Amino acid sequence: MATLEIRDLHVSVADGSDGTKEILRGVDLTVKAGETHAIMGPNGSGKSTLAYAVAGHPKYEVTSGAVTLDGEDVLAMSVDERARAGLFLAMQYPVEVPGVSVSNFLRTAVTAVRGEAPKLREFAKEMKKAMDDLSIDPAFAQRSLNEGFSGGEKKRHEILQMEMLQPRIAVLDETDSGLDVDALKVVSEGVNRFSGADTGVLLITHYTRILRYVKPDFVHVFSGGRVVAQGGPELADVLENEGYEKYAKAGVS
Repeated sequence: MATLEIRDLHVSVADGSDGTKEILRGVDLTVKAGETHAIMGPNGSGKSTLAYAVAGHPKYEVTSGAVTLDGEDVLAMSVDERARAGLFLAMQYPVEVPGVSVSNFLRTAVTAVRGEAPKLREFAKEMKKAMDDLSIDPAFAQRSLNEGFSGGEKKRHEILQMEMLQPRIAVLDETDSGLDVDALKVVSEGVNRFSGADTGVLLITHYTRILRYVKPDFVHVFSGGRVVAQGGPELADVLENEGYEKYAKAGVS
């Protein structure tokens, strides 16, 4: 039973003038296996900063606070150690890696996480099933990673990675961004297949439309680098009807 705990997390980034700007200002959050948490809020509220800080992006400096996975200090781990420990980040803007095929990338990633290379025939069978579930053309496996991919293809590939790696906690940063309705349904089905008793999901989104297909257990509203409101799935309906304006004031110190 995986548990990700974030306690009083403060994170800063370089502001471009030899100084730093604090983005997260004391975030508390607990994600347990079997739970789906939705992080919502306006642009610039700190949602993506939380995702990248947890994943270990070097641009984001944790100035105080703690992040643990089953009691283990995540902040003391390197990026690859976090992945092997069971943390996964689906990025809002996946990077292109020319010359590295999707198939080779996935097999390398699976080998790193599992500690041994899967037999080629078994891996191919496993990858084909995961691709079929996401309505991905088999030829996709030989394309260079994210090179020339449409927005929908990039997001489907992120979910394909998640299904192949089977992390304990998945952080999904605006996975619904840029998706048409059909792609949104396919991606949402992938998230729903992944979520279960042994896994937890932290779903970061600006809009409520993905929550029509992925039902969260908890909704947290970000503003000004803090969690300013939280509740059950009904909170998403309130946000759909009322927007974020009233929460913006709560995030101002």
